[in-house]
Amino acid sequence: MIYPDFSSETNNSKIINEEKIKEHDGFLENTKEEKLMHSVIENDKNTIENGKIVNEMVDYGIRNINSSLLYENLVENYRNAEKLYGETLIREITGYSSDYLKKNIVIPEFRRELKNKINNKLNKLKEDEIIDKKGDMTEYGLKNASIVLCIEELDDLFSKGYGKKDYKKESHYGEKKDYDNFKINSRYKDIAIKRSVRLALRRNHNNINKKDLRVFKRDSKTKISIIYGLDASGSMKGLKLRKAKKAGIALAYKAIDERNDVGLMVFGSEVKKIINPTQDFKQILNALTEVRAGMQTDIGKTIRKSIDLFPKYGTNHLILITDALPTKGDKPKEDTIESAALAKENSITISLIGINLEEEGLELSKKIVEIGNGNLYLVKNLDEIDKLILEDYYSLK
Repeated sequence: MIYPDFSSETNNSKIINEEKIKEHDGFLENTKEEKLMHSVIENDKNTIENGKIVNEMVDYGIRNINSSLLYENLVENYRNAEKLYGETLIREITGYSSDYLKKNIVIPEFRRELKNKINNKLNKLKEDEIIDKKGDMTEYGLKNASIVLCIEELDDLFSKGYGKKDYKKESHYGEKKDYDNFKINSRYKDIAIKRSVRLALRRNHNNINKKDLRVFKRDSKTKISIIYGLDASGSMKGLKLRKAKKAGIALAYKAIDERNDVGLMVFGSEVKKIINPTQDFKQILNALTEVRAGMQTDIGKTIRKSIDLFPKYGTNHLILITDALPTKGDKPKEDTIESAALAKENSITISLIGINLEEEGLELSKKIVEIGNGNLYLVKNLDEIDKLILEDYYSLK
């Protein structure tokens, strides 16, 4: 089944309650991290800007930021510098918009001012322990980035209404559907009291005996295990990777909140990062934050590897998000199809989120989801990726 792109919605944004995030196991682990959380929740401008800078560095594959090199790149070839660093990172560090920089970059007086601004900003990042003396991002900087990324996505998710929980709490044993006779293995809490009383009265019994007892029949709910397969090849660099990360956060938050398990596989030419299906939201969040774009794409290897990660019971589902054909291996397309068939043999369903796929990639994607008995979602508006990811999750329930 192919789902088209959805039109975007505009809603007023409101930061979600901090307690909602704390519900997830192990999200906060020390006082320093908790202070970061409070700073973001309270909309501290400096903390949020720092988080955005680190996220941009990661998404553009920048491991080290040097004031002299950044300045030289901006002055010598601004267009090339924008491709290297991204418009947002340049704006956050210099304080100037892209248009303003383009207009004034040739003016000597402006260049001197620009150099000072870059030096001052990077020195402030060092003071805040976001980068170290060499310009490398720190562990604390990554924690800052992960919290900002999380809050941004969950805030957006709840403002759109995609993350709301049903007020009716689901039973681990399933929902009440019909009635049955009381049996030796029936649970006392499942006794349908009103139905049992009415049956006893119809039978003219003065007391309710065992044969009068009726219990609720329940539809059993199998546990869902999902693995989010994120393409981190070079073509995903920048905004596409950022939006895909946020969609992964939305999926993990929603699924784990409903006591299902979420795993992660980050793939390029190799499977770079693996997290077995878990209910540890923080582990998924931190891993997504650190994902950097690489080079080629190997979808077949990702599908095969996922087979080993899923449990042998319940509903097992793989969601792949990519913007390109597989390019690694002698016969990448054939290998991908064979891998999808192998996953099917192991009772694993596969859905695919395709970002601006070309015709050849679209045809292969159709084959993958047909074999994998899943859904194909076509993305044209990057802001809708989280919505499509959740749409696929809801289809499993």
